[in-house]
Amino acid sequence: MEKGKGAIGSTARRWAVDFSDNSTSRDILDPPGFSRASLDQDDSTLSRQKKDAESNWKSQKAWEVAQAPFKNLLMMGFMMWMAGNTVHLFSIGITFSALWQPISALQSVGKMFEPYKDAKVELLGPKLLFIALNLGGMALGVWKLNSLGLLPTHTSDWVSSLAPAQVGTYFYFYKDIKC
Repeated sequence: MEKGKGAIGSTARRWAVDFSDNSTSRDILDPPGFSRASLDQDDSTLSRQKKDAESNWKSQKAWEVAQAPFKNLLMMGFMMWMAGNTVHLFSIGITFSALWQPISALQSVGKMFEPYKDAKVELLGPKLLFIALNLGGMALGVWKLNSLGLLPTHTSDWVSSLAPAQVGTYFYFYKDIKC
């Protein structure tokens, strides 16, 4: 027996597949869940579906960007609580950071939502939420300034800007009193 030859001696392969068969495969049933209609769809339907999926993704990401200041708000609140109500460098730095971050975020609202602009994506809701959360962060910073006593909210804070009392008016008042 020669090496590589079968015992029968035939040169034809036993398990070969002939791909030159031109018969249609319509006589074979499609597997369950398969639809030939999906293969026959035109490109416009597929491109519309892709655009809808992309606009849904952009809308979802815009809402995520709008909700991001909430995490910062919680973190700043915790840091301000840990800093305490005494006036020292750390508490003042945290407080001014809590004021500066929302101000800079409010200045760049347009840039934050620029990548998500689309004709099908409504950005008014996410922008309003973003602005509201940043205004809440600023309110938290102002509250902390007030609790530190750095805001001029009492009359004694404005004494230096008041006109000095007239000595003569008090003198006449005491002159009329008999002792």
